[in-house]
Amino acid sequence: MIYLDLFITFFKIGLFGFGGGYGMLSLIQTETVIHHTWLSSAEFTNIVAISQMTPGPIGINSATYCGYTAIHNAGFNSWMAMLGSATATFALVLPSLILMILISKMFMKYMHTAAVASVFMALRPTVVGLLAAATLLLMNAENFSTPSENSWQFGISIFLFIATFVGTKFVKINPIKMIGFAAAAGLLLLY
Repeated sequence: MIYLDLFITFFKIGLFGFGGGYGMLSLIQTETVIHHTWLSSAEFTNIVAISQMTPGPIGINSATYCGYTAIHNAGFNSWMAMLGSATATFALVLPSLILMILISKMFMKYMHTAAVASVFMALRPTVVGLLAAATLLLMNAENFSTPSENSWQFGISIFLFIATFVGTKFVKINPIKMIGFAAAAGLLLLY
C-alpha cells in the first residue's frame, strides 16, 4: 500500500510542481514530512543537502532519496527501499513525460499566440512563489536553530545564509564553490 501512496503522491507533485526541482521542494516537504509523515524534518533537510550535491536535477534526486527513506523508515529492507526510490522517481517524471509528448506539437504551433503568452506570464510569479516557499520552509529551527536555543548556531547560520546570498547574487561566485565553502565552514564549526 505504501508503494501506491508513494506513486500517487509523487505523481501529483510531478504534475503540479512548476518551476523545476526547487519549486517542487516545498511540495515534496509538505507531502512527505507533514501529510504522510514518512520523513522527519531533519531527514528532509539532509535529503535536500545531498540532492544539491549529487549530479542531476534536485527534484528528481529528492524524490529518489525520499522514496528510499520513506520505505526504509516503514521497516522494509534495502532492496525494498530501492524499489521505493524507483517508484518515487518514476512517478515524479511520468507527468512531465506524458505532458511533453502530448503538447510538444501543439506548443510549437501556437507558441506565438496571445493565450499561450498569457499563460506563461501567469506562471512566472507562481514559480517565484514556489521557490520562495521552498526557501522559507527550509528556514526552520532545525536548520538555523533559534537565538534562545543556541545563539552561536543561529548567528553562524544567519551569517552563512547572508554570505551565500551576497556571494552568489552580487559577487557572482559560482554556486558550486559556495556549496564547497559552506561545507568547509560547517566542518570547521564542528570542532
